[in-house]
Order: sequence, then C-alpha cells, then structure tokens
Amino acid sequence: MKKTISALLAVATVASLAAVAPAKADGGRIAAGVAGGLIGGALLGGAIASSRPAYGYAEPAPVYVEEPACRVVRERFWDDYRGVWRSRPVRVCD
Repeated sequence: MKKTISALLAVATVASLAAVAPAKADGGRIAAGVAGGLIGGALLGGAIASSRPAYGYAEPAPVYVEEPACRVVRERFWDDYRGVWRSRPVRVCD
C-alpha cells in the first residue's frame, strides 16, 4: 500500500511540474516529451516495485544445530608485565 501511494505521489509531483509553463521550450514539445518520459518511468517503476518475486526460487529451510551447553567463567592468571594477579572471562563448554 505504501508503494502505491508513493508512486501516485511521484506521478502527481511530476504532473504538477510539467504543468508549469517553460521559459522557452520551442512550443512546449521538449517539456511534453520530458514529462511523458518521467511519468512513464514512474508508472513502470511502480509496477516493477510492486510485482511479486519470480516463481521457482525456493528459500532453503532453516537448519537448527544444538550447541553444547557453554558458560563463561572468570579465570585468574599471573600478569608478568604488571606483576599482579588478574582475571579474564573464559568460555567453557561441557
């Protein structure tokens, strides 16, 4: 629904811009061609954007893998550079 409204607003905007009289456009022939091209492009783009995807594409089924039970524990270690005991988180899986 949002795409349709957006396409209609785009067409209305282009149509309102095409209604403005050009300063010098050789009788309006160039402006009419530009406006026609923009309106046609907006209509074609809206139709393509709202179309359904092509058939034959099958999305693969999700695969669920049960991971082993893991936990995070704090492990103490000696830091030779600083000369102190420190701790760091370590992942432990059973």
